[in-house]
Amino acid sequence: MRFKTLLAVSAAPFILAACATAPAYDVADAGSAEVAATDTAEPAELTSLIDEVAIPHEKFTLENGLDVIVHTDRKAPIVGVAVWYNVGSKDEPQGQTGFAHLFEHLMFNGSENAPEDYFQYLQEMGATDYNGTTNFDRTNYFQTVPTAALERALWLESDRMGYLLGAVTQEKLDNQRGVVQNEKRQGDNQPGGLVFYEIIDTLFPAPHPYDHSPIGSMADLDAASMEDVRNWFRDKYGPNNATLVLAGDVSASEGRQLAEKYFGAIERGPVNEPAQAEITELAAPVRTVMRDQVAATNISKYWTAPGITDRELTALTVGAQILGGLSSSRLDNALVRDEQLAVGVSGGNFAFQRVGILNVGATAKPGVETEVLEARLDALIAQFIADGPTEDEVRRAATTTVAQTIRGLEQVGGFGGKAVTLASGEVLADDPGFFAQQLETLATLTPGEVQAAMQRWMTRPAMTLVLEPGERDSEYEEAASVEAEAASDETAAAEEITVTKTRPAPPIASSADLDFPDVQHATLANGMTLHYAMRDAVPATYVTMSFDAGSAADPVAKRGLETLTLSLFDEGTTTRTSQELAEAKERLGANISLGGGEDRSTFTLSALSANLVPSLELMSDVVRNPAFDPAEIERVRTQQVTGVQQELRTPASIAARTLTPLIYGENNPYGGAASGSVESLQGITRVDIVTFKQRWIRPDNGEVFVVSDRPLAEIVGALNTVFGDWDAPAVAKGEKSFPAMPAKPEEARIVLVNRPNSPQSYILGGQITPVDARDETYVDFLNANNALGGNFLARLNMNLRETKGWSYGVRGAPQTNENAVAYRVSAPVQADRTGDALAELIRETGEFLDTRGVTEAELTRIVAAQIGELPGQFETSGAVLSAMQNNALYGRPDNYYELLSDRYRAQTGASLDAAARAAIDPDRFVWVIVGDAEKVEPQLESLGLDVEVVQSAPTAN
Repeated sequence: MRFKTLLAVSAAPFILAACATAPAYDVADAGSAEVAATDTAEPAELTSLIDEVAIPHEKFTLENGLDVIVHTDRKAPIVGVAVWYNVGSKDEPQGQTGFAHLFEHLMFNGSENAPEDYFQYLQEMGATDYNGTTNFDRTNYFQTVPTAALERALWLESDRMGYLLGAVTQEKLDNQRGVVQNEKRQGDNQPGGLVFYEIIDTLFPAPHPYDHSPIGSMADLDAASMEDVRNWFRDKYGPNNATLVLAGDVSASEGRQLAEKYFGAIERGPVNEPAQAEITELAAPVRTVMRDQVAATNISKYWTAPGITDRELTALTVGAQILGGLSSSRLDNALVRDEQLAVGVSGGNFAFQRVGILNVGATAKPGVETEVLEARLDALIAQFIADGPTEDEVRRAATTTVAQTIRGLEQVGGFGGKAVTLASGEVLADDPGFFAQQLETLATLTPGEVQAAMQRWMTRPAMTLVLEPGERDSEYEEAASVEAEAASDETAAAEEITVTKTRPAPPIASSADLDFPDVQHATLANGMTLHYAMRDAVPATYVTMSFDAGSAADPVAKRGLETLTLSLFDEGTTTRTSQELAEAKERLGANISLGGGEDRSTFTLSALSANLVPSLELMSDVVRNPAFDPAEIERVRTQQVTGVQQELRTPASIAARTLTPLIYGENNPYGGAASGSVESLQGITRVDIVTFKQRWIRPDNGEVFVVSDRPLAEIVGALNTVFGDWDAPAVAKGEKSFPAMPAKPEEARIVLVNRPNSPQSYILGGQITPVDARDETYVDFLNANNALGGNFLARLNMNLRETKGWSYGVRGAPQTNENAVAYRVSAPVQADRTGDALAELIRETGEFLDTRGVTEAELTRIVAAQIGELPGQFETSGAVLSAMQNNALYGRPDNYYELLSDRYRAQTGASLDAAARAAIDPDRFVWVIVGDAEKVEPQLESLGLDVEVVQSAPTAN
């Protein structure tokens, strides 16, 4: 289960923006025939875009009070199922903080008729996008299932709603208490991980309902008794306090019949009236300075604001976007581009049911005094409040939001699809169609409204929080007893699970096979191959230009070159400044993302199809005409260096940077961090950047992938119009070189990286495998790993999380590249169990590869899950686009994913064991541990492995 705060940006204050000032140089010396792009079509009107957003639905209420909402979407044989309970952390009484979130965990641990871990049943159904979350205002559970498994999903959800308590034991409570406490440690262990607590303590002092984080306090979690838990369930989780949403391949009449069948007999419970909460106001400005392992000083300002149903909240959100959230924001233009006082800015309004929190912030450029940046930030905020936004700014912010909404509604389930949209409106605003009201507000919002809202709310006293680099000066909270006492064997035996035998699980009909979109191919006028698939669920087009480069194209001494170069493509072209680029994207509702990974460099356009041609013209300008202005190179270089310095303070990044060269070799193209080092970035010149573009980003080194609701002929015509005259430069194409991999160590070893005062240790183990992703046995290796480390039910996670309660989550997974496949195990664990946890990882892996291979039960579950999940995996255009690129990268046929079902059905325990044992040597891992060496090193002595202690060096390269 995932605990999500709505203040993720604020809780992780280091944010880098990537924008540039007006270019002073062009790249005519790059040798390619570039053309200046001109807009030939006007963006569609905002009102016409909003007219395309609709989620037709029917709502009805069962006699027991359960609200049911059904939306029919027949694009795929899947249904998004969401159950939202009208209870969150704001409803917790004093002394019971964290209960809503703790119960979210417990409700995955089995019910009276489904006593096993719920993830087992979800995998048997072939569910995708399944999880549960808790925030201040609600608890929700969701899964997307094949239509054939819909009845099983509803049986499962109804069983935990109406038949849970007989399955809740002291052992389960103790275990999930430990898991939640490790989830809290994991968040607290991140740089800036204690900031969120300070924010809510200041803005919502006790006894305000929002005065504590949804994850709760260690002390209250320690104190939670079985009686407390049972009373909490009885009071909060009745059907009349819940909403069920079905979105997908189901009709309203079918939904009504199934809801009655599975939920109708559940008795009503007490009604939870959501806690009322005033919008607090500080008596005077508050300024708080905190220190933590961050690379640069962040200054953030916070004001309380109204809740989600208030029109002013939308106005404040738009205002915050214009001020610091958009790529073209006022703060970005002034502080990052023009005055270069900051490496990043932020702005947003985080909305809860009763209140909101408005946030504006900036991260200082190294060497800039805090006082200077803070004074300038205050002045710009005051100026914006006094002057207000322009009409164009308001429309750009609104169009950006509408475009994001349109893209998100392609999905029926998951974290942000149609089911969530309808459920959140019903539970938090008493209107499943609330999204339409919010869009209408966006369409009609005026600059005057935005200015008035900001004058009202942002002129009140603010909280200013300064987070400075340094040793953490705040104490993280620890549990009274780090390891919860497990129930004795006698107690556990006495805790028999009640089974309501009148509720047998309905059968799962045979699932529909995956119907992957037909992929068509064409050759563009510039010689590039086009791979095209049609998806018409939403009026959007996705275009990826993929070039055979990636971070593997970096010279070893200049690692980070590809990342730096890609970052500069949209930081100003020969025809537009970076601000003009940002504004043009916002007017169009378009997004151009640059990235790709180790093997490919990609430019991906996400466009509203109504604005396809001008969006492609913008993409062409970015790809073909980057200015690479020397001043912008220095500014973006500073941002990337600051990002590297932040990686050197973050546990997972420290571990990865330490392990990668040890297993690949320092001189291998995969042997370093894609972002580079401080030293390598300082050595990169403009000539290096221009040369990278000449050699790698060129039409004879790339291919194009498109998923669109528009026909192939229209796509080909548009691409030829915009890119048809793009010629390759005269210089030679780039070539990569992959030396032989270093030999694995003769025996396992440990590298302990000292990070003092860490409440958790981060364990990362790895080794190179002989696996080739192009080989047909690759999927055997993947499914073997699904038994060992690849998903929630895998042995490593079930051991350290669900049995021991020492971790929030453990994963083992292949790191698959075109020319190498590594295997890595990651495990954040509580500090005092580091040695024990590593011993378990070593034992569990060794036994799996030696004497305890894949069991028949694991094989049955894994194969059923993999086959059942296929239709749900490719619900969105983005997923199809990614799959098409993977097929091209690994030389697979277009229908590769349709062939997988037969491959899975042919798998045996022996075939999976053989694949795993051929790939992984349990005795030759390199284990990296990032943690407090003083606490951890003594725990490692009994393992009998060589231990090298490395002192953490945040300023290292």
